[in-house]
Amino acid sequence: MLEIRRSADRGRADHGWLKSFHTFSFADYYDPQWMGYGPLRVINDDRVAPGEGFGKHGHRDMEILTYILTGALEHRDSMGNGSVIRPGDVQRMSAGTGVTHSEFNPSATEEVHFLQIWLLPEALRLAPRAAGGAWRVVRG
Repeated sequence: MLEIRRSADRGRADHGWLKSFHTFSFADYYDPQWMGYGPLRVINDDRVAPGEGFGKHGHRDMEILTYILTGALEHRDSMGNGSVIRPGDVQRMSAGTGVTHSEFNPSATEEVHFLQIWLLPEALRLAPRAAGGAWRVVRG
């Protein structure tokens, strides 16, 4: 049975430069009733201030999707990839055995608003695969 999770009931974090809403337990927000749904582990609704972002950090054994709602997000990773993703773009990174990356808002004036979604991979310890740009979501 599906249960509706209201936006106001999600976990929240406000770090000044980052405002984040967590659908499932994440970072300092822990709720044992909301650990994920099947292979879905994270849906974070993030807003990053102009010129700010996440410095180099690592992930492994996770499929990471980033969907830009407004603004732009610059991605760089340890596999030598870099791109700027914009509204309507979806970026996929397969962390596999391990990858480090950074994500920054390249704008000096505009906030970036995006969703970050993490899924468990079909198998652990796979080779990491590059984000390598973005897919464009086409609306009919």
